[in-house]
Amino acid sequence: MVAACALAGCARASDGGSAASGAHPWLIPGTLRVATSLSPNTLNPLLSSQQIETQAQALVFDPLIGTDPDGHDVPILAAVVPTLENGGISRDGLTITYHLRRHVRWQDGAPFSSRDVLFTYHALMNPATNVATRHGYDDIVRADAPDPQTVVFHLRRPFAPAVHTFFAPSDSPYFILPEHLLVRYPNLNRIPFNQAPVGTGPFKVVRWARGDRIEFVANDDYFLGKPKLRRIVLELVPDENTIASELRAHEIDWFMLASPRVYPDLQSIEGIDVRLVPMNGFDAIMFNVTRPPFDDVRVRRAIGLAIDKARLVQAGTYGTTIPATEDLPPQLWAFDPRAGTSRQDLPQARALLDAAGWRVGQGGGRFRNGAPLAFDLAYRSDSATDKSRGVELQAMLQQVGIGVALTGYSSSLYYGPVGVGILANGKYEAALFTWYAGIDPDDSSELLCGLRPPHGYDWSRYCSPAMDAAQALALSHYDRATRKRAYATIEELLARDAPFAFLWWPRQIEAVDSGLQHFRPNGIIEDWNAWQWSF
Repeated sequence: MVAACALAGCARASDGGSAASGAHPWLIPGTLRVATSLSPNTLNPLLSSQQIETQAQALVFDPLIGTDPDGHDVPILAAVVPTLENGGISRDGLTITYHLRRHVRWQDGAPFSSRDVLFTYHALMNPATNVATRHGYDDIVRADAPDPQTVVFHLRRPFAPAVHTFFAPSDSPYFILPEHLLVRYPNLNRIPFNQAPVGTGPFKVVRWARGDRIEFVANDDYFLGKPKLRRIVLELVPDENTIASELRAHEIDWFMLASPRVYPDLQSIEGIDVRLVPMNGFDAIMFNVTRPPFDDVRVRRAIGLAIDKARLVQAGTYGTTIPATEDLPPQLWAFDPRAGTSRQDLPQARALLDAAGWRVGQGGGRFRNGAPLAFDLAYRSDSATDKSRGVELQAMLQQVGIGVALTGYSSSLYYGPVGVGILANGKYEAALFTWYAGIDPDDSSELLCGLRPPHGYDWSRYCSPAMDAAQALALSHYDRATRKRAYATIEELLARDAPFAFLWWPRQIEAVDSGLQHFRPNGIIEDWNAWQWSF
């Protein structure tokens, strides 16, 4: 699952690089060579389920609103960002109006208009289209296009994250699609466009050799300016060690979306900047709260307190992540430093287990009514980071008498949809879980009672009327002060109810040639400003 986010903070990327253009002899002027270990299934934005798909699509398509590395809204297809102050958001919060840029064209020369925005919205809401989520969009009761440059969304209730959700950098970023090419299809699930898309973006797809590479060329008619790069080649290389070797030999210029396990190797490569980009996301143990022993909050809280998060961060991610207290990271305005803890507290963990009736028995394990306190911890078998931290967690929980067995699944099965997925179907006791979100602190999609599968991402099966009330407050008020108070309550409830044991806040690892100018990753969509890049 994917999504994407975050803002400025520690190790924030600079605008440009440390070397002047052309300083490195291995660079190919006008060509950016990129490699990733991930492999996209589609280039249709509405069907995305992986982070790499969003990164590739962002070269071809555009959102209404983007965001810069400092968290500032950037109008892209929209001419201005809707706000209460400029009237783009109505005073009652029920109408969002977008005024679109003029003179935008699709890469085949057709004019872009409000009809394309309406089409994309209706395609997203089509029950036959296999979208990952409609969160927020399902609050729209009607969409109008009074003229070619105006789109109006009418909401059934105020939805504060609207501007950061509707075709914007959310946890499921959707881009605008061309009506004139796609309106004839009953749904968009299996069409040629998904491999050979046409967007409004700065680069065109000219070739996709599945399992090998995707090649892009500059769209010289791009409405924000002629791209400075002429060509981008995205290599799809399944082995990260191979990519690191290619980077060391300067056969590529950017190792996109690297995992922590290769971080030490990347730091020693001449001419390469390794950037740790803050994200709105978290890694955690997610508990299935409907299954014993995790139907007892004392057990869930004890597990969180038994974990040495600082050690886990160092051993599992080489310090590239930050020990987490709750889900919202420090760079977000909604972060509450008073909620939760990142400290290990073994005496308190043992006291909670004692209070829950789990007594220490022979061999140091805990038992209740003759049954041992033990559980299966699910993880992604194709993730080296998941496997290594699973082993670390086994040892840490053994200190308080809890037994852990590791059960691995492929990522496609692990994060699969309802009917297939391990998490979505609740076929687990506890699971290592990674969540990437957008620019807004909205975390309701995995915490509301009404969003249990198939309606959302409440895969922990957590349900709390107090949480629902706090989320309703956060989602229905557009003023930041009210929302900040609501998120303080939300974070306190997460600490109290512990449906997750939060482990760390990730930072995206981007290893890029220092000669690449104006590379400004934002932690959500790293190529949001690709038309500005140059060597």
